[in-house]
This record gives sequence, structure tokens and C-alpha cells, in this order.
Amino acid sequence: MPHRTVEPTMCDQDHFEEDLKKYSRRDMGTFAAAGIGAAMMLSRVANAAEVSEQDVEIETPDGKCDAYFVSPSAGTHAAVLIWPDIFGLRSAFRQMGKRLAESGYSVLVVNPFYRQQKAPTAANGANTSIADVRPLARSLTPETHTTDAKAFVAWLDKQSQVDTSKPIGTTGYCMGGPIVFRTAAAVPDRIGAAATFHGGGLVSDGDDSPHRLIPKMKADFLIAIAENDDQRDPEAKSVLKESFDEADLDSEIEVYPAGHGWCPPDTRVHNPEQAEKAWSRMLALFENALV
Repeated sequence: MPHRTVEPTMCDQDHFEEDLKKYSRRDMGTFAAAGIGAAMMLSRVANAAEVSEQDVEIETPDGKCDAYFVSPSAGTHAAVLIWPDIFGLRSAFRQMGKRLAESGYSVLVVNPFYRQQKAPTAANGANTSIADVRPLARSLTPETHTTDAKAFVAWLDKQSQVDTSKPIGTTGYCMGGPIVFRTAAAVPDRIGAAATFHGGGLVSDGDDSPHRLIPKMKADFLIAIAENDDQRDPEAKSVLKESFDEADLDSEIEVYPAGHGWCPPDTRVHNPEQAEKAWSRMLALFENALV
């Protein structure tokens, strides 16, 4: 299917600021404190497991990556690797990681920008100007995505809290979407489930387009697409569906009636109802694939 060229990432300044006017559900004063109140905006997990959490450092070919690791306090569990959005590792993603661990997973949330600086890398969390964090995103490449993915998966497999007999899951938000694809392709024998939420640049005409890696993968996929991203690139979902079908991989691809960035609880476009729906679909994927 012919496909028009699109910007590699959808977190560009003009579109993001334009979409805030349409999708914002909170005033700026409330949003300024969102990083502090992120935990309050996430629903409690029913029968939540008691968890243990710690800050860790992971050796990679390019240095030490600072990260957050949280897992149930007892037993071994399937691991999940989380790639944050362009605003990086922060309170909201720690809370999301903890919530997932309370559902029975050993969860690693990484700082993808560790080569430049330790987290938090966005001065004002999700209220930081895209222009301020765009250089961090552009410092990453398909090659750094791949080497990092291999290093983080190897680290997880060495942790006593991880059940290595079970596949690993991985999730990515915004710019983390393409990294999820590259993770699934880089370590196909370990990644059994993958999910992207308002992922940018999953399909392009380039030879390094993430969707071209699908034949190398073995994971089941959930792809939750923002309404405004779909409006800009309506063909992408069809290209993805065809690619997964040709690779004989299970995939759930859906456009959500929410704006780009709707899942993390500290963004101005956070949509609680649609975020919960996407979260529940992720849990269903993991329950089926990470066994």
C-alpha cells in the first residue's frame, strides 16, 4: 500500500500546542501541580500486591542508565520494560510502573536520556515545552534504541524478582512507541507482548521505519492510536494491520477518541476514561501472552 511520508515523531511543537486547545481537560494552574498529584489520579488496583521499589543503575554500552525498578515483594514474576514519552522518567511514570507491579509484574521504567542527564530530564514534567526536550529525543537513534533494549532485557533476566521462564512485556508512550518495536525485534525470543500508546512515527517511507521490523518479531501487540495522530496519518493503521497479518502475529489496533498524550496522568490532555480502557487492554494482553 502506498504511504505518504510523515514526521518521524508526532511530538512536534506546532501540533502539540494546537492539540492542547482541543483536548485539554484541566486548567493550567491545576496542571502545574500534576506531577505532584499523579499518584492521586490513578485508580487503585483491586487486590493490589505489596510491592518493593528501588532506583537502580544499569550498565549499557554507552554508560550507566538510571531507572526505577518495582516488583511484588514476594515471588518471581514476568517482567515488563516501560519506555516513557518525550518528558522522560518522572513521578507519573513511577506511579504507572508501581501500579503495574501491583498487578503482579516486575517492572523496569528507564530514563531513555541517560546519555545526556539523569532523570528528571524535563524541568517541569509534562508541562515542559516540547522545544526544550526535543533535542533529547533527537539524540537517540535506531541504534541506541536497539543497544539499550538488549542491555535492559539482559539486566531484567538477572533479577531474582523476574521469572525468566515467562516472556517479557514492553510498553512505550509517544516516542517510546518506535522503541517498543525495536525492542521486540532486537530480542524476539524474550519479548512476548508489546504495547504502544499514542506512539509516534510507527510507519514511514524510510528504510528504518519501525513497521519494517515486524517480520523479525514474535510478540503479540496492542497499538492504541490517538485520534489526532490518526487524522494526520490515517493510512498508518492499515499498514500496521497488514504487516502484522503477513507476519502471522496477533495485534489489536484501535483509534481512541482522545488526544496524543492521553495516557500519562500528568499531561494536559490526560483522558481518564480512555486511559483506563487502554490500561485494561494492556493487562488483558499481558495476561494472555506473558505466561
